[in-house]
Amino acid sequence: MQARRQFSLEGWRFLAAASLALTALAVWLASMRGFEVDGVRLVIRFTARTSLLLFCLAFAAAALQRLWPAAPTHWLLRNRRYLGLSFVVSHLIHAVAIAAFAAMAPDLFKDATSPASFIFGGIGYAFITAMAATSFDRTARAIGPRAWRMLHTTGIYYLWFQFMVSFGMRIPAMPGYAWFLLPLIVVMALRVGAAMKARKPALTRGT
Repeated sequence: MQARRQFSLEGWRFLAAASLALTALAVWLASMRGFEVDGVRLVIRFTARTSLLLFCLAFAAAALQRLWPAAPTHWLLRNRRYLGLSFVVSHLIHAVAIAAFAAMAPDLFKDATSPASFIFGGIGYAFITAMAATSFDRTARAIGPRAWRMLHTTGIYYLWFQFMVSFGMRIPAMPGYAWFLLPLIVVMALRVGAAMKARKPALTRGT
């Protein structure tokens, strides 16, 4: 049992594997277009999707484990921190690709962005940075449990909202983007369902 866990894809091993895979795939996608603007934009779209996937897994981990306790959901909950840090890596690559796009094609970049995207995107990256920095035991202890809980709760719900807006605003031009809202709605429903399940025993004891 210990040997199996030792070589399983858990914790820091998972983060390292995810980081290597994300980086390698981003470089490969950019190279398909000769590391030109089209390749960079392909990386932006790719990392937007991988960030969404990793965010949803981290966002729903506790709810899934509460609603359906089983080996896969236990794994998700045990590795929620590393799923979150993998999301940070994905979004860091996303930011690098955006910066490369801005440098390589400033006119196209200006047409594809707006002041609002800079403001709300900047707030999102500020939350990501703060949450990543406090995802370690020492830094979490340094700010205290109450501040940690407020930061991570506010941050994760802000990021959920930002994903909804970011993908949702593309639907009029590209209706296929509606599919990306589905996992966000599902994970929110899972969290609501898990919260209701947690409240039932307390309400039963109160009556």
